[in-house]
Amino acid sequence: MSNYFSIGKLLSAHGLQGEILVKHSLGKRSALKGVEAVFLEERKNSFIPYFIKEVKAKNADHLYLKLDGIDSKEAAQKLLPGQVYLQEADFKEQTASSAPLALLGYTVEDAHHGTLGQIEEVIEMPMQVLVKVQISGKEALLPINDQSLVKMDKKNQVVYVDLPEGLVELYTG
Repeated sequence: MSNYFSIGKLLSAHGLQGEILVKHSLGKRSALKGVEAVFLEERKNSFIPYFIKEVKAKNADHLYLKLDGIDSKEAAQKLLPGQVYLQEADFKEQTASSAPLALLGYTVEDAHHGTLGQIEEVIEMPMQVLVKVQISGKEALLPINDQSLVKMDKKNQVVYVDLPEGLVELYTG
């Protein structure tokens, strides 16, 4: 089974031909070059492929997406709102290495508690990035910012952090 990574969300229908404006977090201007299909989650963990007809980059974090079979504004609006996913291989190729989204799949290692878990989701906030990991079977949101980040090991895909005292205990009881 493939892993799917969210790259952003469908914002609105654009024009009358079924184009969709997408806000993405790839960390660079992108026209999804080489990507054949994006995936939309119609039900929980049920990803449906939509083949790409055309992609035009609007700016560093928006693009216009034309999907096969979506030929009217009404058809495009039926897909809204929703997350856009790529398969793991396409995701790794399209994401800028400096983008926070590139942390998906990395392991979080805390200075006091050791290995906490693997990053399942990245949430970008104005002053910091939150990463979602499972600690003892519980979902935990951990801040990655100037105060908590010690270093990143891109080769081994590990994020070393020194989290505030008591934060991990909130999730471990």
